[in-house]
Amino acid sequence: MLISGIAFYGCKHNHDESDHADRDSDKDVPEGSIHFHTKQQEKIKFTAELPVVEPFGQVIKTTAQVLSAPEDEAVISARMSGIILFSGNNLSEGQTVNAGQALFTISGANLADNNSQVRFTEALNNYKKAESDYQRAKDLKNVQIVSEKDFLQIQADYEKAKAIYNTIYQNFSGKGQTISAPFQSFIKQVFVENGQFVEEGQALATVSKNKTLLLRADVRTKHATLLPYLFSASVVSSDKSEVYDLAELNGKIMSFGKSIDPESYRIPVSIRIDNKAGFISGGFVEVYLKTRSENPVMTIPISALIEEQGIYFVYVQSDPEHFEKREVTIGANDGIRTEILSGLNKEEKVVTQGAISLKLAQSAGALDPHAGHAH
Repeated sequence: MLISGIAFYGCKHNHDESDHADRDSDKDVPEGSIHFHTKQQEKIKFTAELPVVEPFGQVIKTTAQVLSAPEDEAVISARMSGIILFSGNNLSEGQTVNAGQALFTISGANLADNNSQVRFTEALNNYKKAESDYQRAKDLKNVQIVSEKDFLQIQADYEKAKAIYNTIYQNFSGKGQTISAPFQSFIKQVFVENGQFVEEGQALATVSKNKTLLLRADVRTKHATLLPYLFSASVVSSDKSEVYDLAELNGKIMSFGKSIDPESYRIPVSIRIDNKAGFISGGFVEVYLKTRSENPVMTIPISALIEEQGIYFVYVQSDPEHFEKREVTIGANDGIRTEILSGLNKEEKVVTQGAISLKLAQSAGALDPHAGHAH
C-alpha cells in the first residue's frame, strides 16, 4: 500500500490491483519492511552506510570550562597616573576594536601632582639636556679630556632620559596619553569608569581575539589510570546542536594534571582548540575524552540510533527502497560514533541520516486503516 510515496508491508491480503502489483514485485522483502522510495530519499538528507570496524577505546564524558588562550588575550594598563577618559562615547564589553584603535586617554591636566603636561615638558627638557651632554662628552672623549668612566656614566644618563621621554611621548597629545588596542579583538572586560582616577600600572581593561581557546576539563580520580592514554576528544557545541571531533577544531590535548585540584577534587585536563564553532570564553561545554585502544569494535554514527523507552533501534537497508527496523545493543560512545555490541553485522548498511523520517513513515503507516494490521 502506498501513502505519499511511502509504502508499508505486512497486510495479509490485498485491497486493489495496485496492491497486488506491489506484492508481486516485493515478494522477497521481509514482512514488516518499510518501503521508502528513492524519490522521497532525494528530498531529504538521507544516507545509508556500512558500520566501521575500528579501534575504540574507553571514553570519559565530562564538562570543560572555555578559557581564552594566554597569547590571545591582553590586559591594558595605565602608563601613568591621572583621570581616565573613554575614547568615543563609551566602551562596552563585547565591543569589537581594531589594532591601534584609541580606547582611553589619561589626563593629569587638572591635577596638582602627576600633571601629564608638566611631566611631558620635564621629560623633554631632561632628554634634550642629556643629549647635549652626551654629544659634548663624545667630542671631549676623542681628545682624552673626559675619562672612560665619566663618559659611560654620561651615556647611561642619556639613554635613561631618552627612554623616559619616549615612553611619555608615545601616544601623547595635548589632552593626555592615549592608550590603544594592541591587536584586533573584542573588549572582554572593563575595570574602570569614565572620569575615574587611576594609578600608573592599574589594569583598565582586558581584550581578547577569541580565536584560540583552552578547554579545562575536570576528570574524576577513578579515571586517573586512563589519562596517559588520552589522544583525542569530541566537543559538543554550546547549543548542543553539533559535536566536533578535535581534528575539526585543529585541536590538541595539551596536558593533564599530576595531582588533584584542591577545590574540585578532580584532575584537570587541558585542551587547545581553534574557535571555529562560536564558543564563548567563560562558558562550559560537554567533552568526550578518548583513549587509545588496540581492540577493534564495530561502530556506527550516533545519528543512526532511534531510542524508544530506553531501547535502541537502527534501520537496516535490505535493498535501495526497503528498510527493516532492528533492535541493537550499544556500548561506549564518543558523542559522534557509538559501539554496537549486538543486533547488527558489518555487512549490513544502516540509515545514518534520515532515520527519523523512516520512524515517522512507520508511525504514519500504523495509523492507516489498511496497513500494519492483521486480518
